[in-house]
Amino acid sequence: MSLEFAYFPGCAAKQVQKEADWAAQAVARELNITLHPMPQATCCGAVSLRESKPAFSLAVAARILSEAEAQGRHLATICNTCLQTLSYANYRFKAEPELLDQLNHLLVQAGVRPYKATIQVYHLLWVIADQVDPSVLKQKIKRPLNGLRVAPFYGCHNLRPESIFESKAGEKADHLDRLITLLGGIPVAYDGHDKCCGFHVMLSDATEMRTMVAKNCLSAKGAGAELLITPCTLCDMAMGAYQKAAENVSGREINLPEMNFAQLLGLAMGISSETLGIQRLHVDPRAVLAARGVMV
Repeated sequence: MSLEFAYFPGCAAKQVQKEADWAAQAVARELNITLHPMPQATCCGAVSLRESKPAFSLAVAARILSEAEAQGRHLATICNTCLQTLSYANYRFKAEPELLDQLNHLLVQAGVRPYKATIQVYHLLWVIADQVDPSVLKQKIKRPLNGLRVAPFYGCHNLRPESIFESKAGEKADHLDRLITLLGGIPVAYDGHDKCCGFHVMLSDATEMRTMVAKNCLSAKGAGAELLITPCTLCDMAMGAYQKAAENVSGREINLPEMNFAQLLGLAMGISSETLGIQRLHVDPRAVLAARGVMV
């Protein structure tokens, strides 16, 4: 059975963290998950728009959700912030029909199809962990992790507030842990697994952002992690691309390889490292993965 979704990767996956998008689409193909493009979709507006112009933010979300609904499909994303932004709007549209009526009036005036609030918003990680038969997923594993100690970094925008999400999310979410275990790895428990990556204070307080990255990574490494994975393109950017800057601020070496969850899943499934964009990662994981037989 094919799972089909309207695919909203988010801006970061299209412009900076392209490897997360490549990996997501590659593993989806292997698992018979069809990700349909949304050619008219814009940026979700993220937290900044929601805080500065809340009504405009809801209108943007309604327009994006309407495009997915017009396809007759639920929406799937690979960015925690897009997930939270669209889930929050969708939650309000379903709970406040008068709000949706007001926004639909604006959408129609702009020539946009009104949103009927019939779809759900998912993270691709949730789809893989909850909707793909584990036995099918196990059959796809060609290079198990062989006890690799992996730190799951959930971030915050796919956990809180848990009431808005269309999954078993929230403070006790275990999607990454379950995936790591299924791949033959050992999930590492550590204090920073559900903390903010710091991305959203990057411009307002660069030192604080880098301090947050260092604290999270050092927490994982101190607990014995050999590798860290995230389900979010923005977390990927913070914990990977800014790890060296975090070392400079903290005065401590980190050197913890970081990758998107779909990249690790793809490697375990035997998908080529080039297809998954492993060469684009900022902290090279190849030696760690080769030692466990995940890469050759």
